[in-house]
Amino acid sequence: MVVTSPATVESNYDRKSELLAIDRLKAGIKGLVDAGLVKLPRVFVHDQLNLEIKSGPPDANIEIPVIDLGGVNSNSTRRAEIMNQILKACQKWGFFQAVNHGIPLTTLEEMINGIRRFHEQEPEAKEELHSREESKKFTFNTKIDMTQALTAYWRDTCVMAPHPPAHEELPLACRAIMLDYRNNVMNLGLTLFELLSEALGLDSNYLKDIGCAEGLYVMGHYYPVFPEPELTMGTGIQTDSGFLTVLLQDQTGGALQVLHDNQWIDVNPIPGALIINLGDLLQLITNDKFISVYHRVLARNIGPRISIASFFRTYIQPDNALRMYGPIKELLSEDNPPIYKVTNVVDYFKFKHIKGVEGTLP
Repeated sequence: MVVTSPATVESNYDRKSELLAIDRLKAGIKGLVDAGLVKLPRVFVHDQLNLEIKSGPPDANIEIPVIDLGGVNSNSTRRAEIMNQILKACQKWGFFQAVNHGIPLTTLEEMINGIRRFHEQEPEAKEELHSREESKKFTFNTKIDMTQALTAYWRDTCVMAPHPPAHEELPLACRAIMLDYRNNVMNLGLTLFELLSEALGLDSNYLKDIGCAEGLYVMGHYYPVFPEPELTMGTGIQTDSGFLTVLLQDQTGGALQVLHDNQWIDVNPIPGALIINLGDLLQLITNDKFISVYHRVLARNIGPRISIASFFRTYIQPDNALRMYGPIKELLSEDNPPIYKVTNVVDYFKFKHIKGVEGTLP
């Protein structure tokens, strides 16, 4: 396969064909780098993006909230304090970092190591798992956006579906940790949905009862080092389309950024912390009381960077894909009428897909 560089693009350059050619290699970004890639292929160059939405550095004192979840299930006074902190973070940021969340540090570290082992194993071991079929229980691919944008992102990803394979069917490189980590994240997610329900003034089981916690996708991202990081993106400017995301990142800082008050804010790694961010559907059903905000991942010349994103995304489930979602009636009033129409998650995801990764809020 021949991939083009930014300096050698011809007038008849076929972007889609190059995307498909890279995908057919089944080696991922790491495979390209290991093969001796020295110039960034044109398909990865994001010259259509304004990587500095607002000029000037952000205030050094601005950081996303850090919330200590210690005591959330054992002390009612402490739970109320945590709930109020989460309420403020969800209203103003749509992001926060959680510490003392109950998942052991050893589990977090082994998950990062397991994802690293998977992506750094021999290409032949990954090739048989290469797929974009969402029906499969475990897949590997490169982040390629085949919508109107026709863009590729500087990362490889392995995906474990909501109905995961049996333990012995998981790749050996990460088999020992994947299901344990997933179960821990599911338990944390259930607690978070309780707190979010309470912060909205609803019964603690409300969000769980309407299906917000029924689908959990676990994605292990690998961002290889490249000497021209200013030309590409690890993940484009986007909002998450589901309800809630739990993100584990390694200690490689300066990559994940959140757009807050028209400035990009670094989400600096905290040892043992998990990043929590809200998705579009949670903004929709709360009628903008909670917000889903733009974020991005910059490519870096240090690393590789490892992160694991766990998405609570009900629309993946075939048996409830047509379940309707709209603003929660208990949150509406004459002074707070519905902002959004009722929709099913399949239609919303189609809308999001058409918009591409650099899509808009709902």
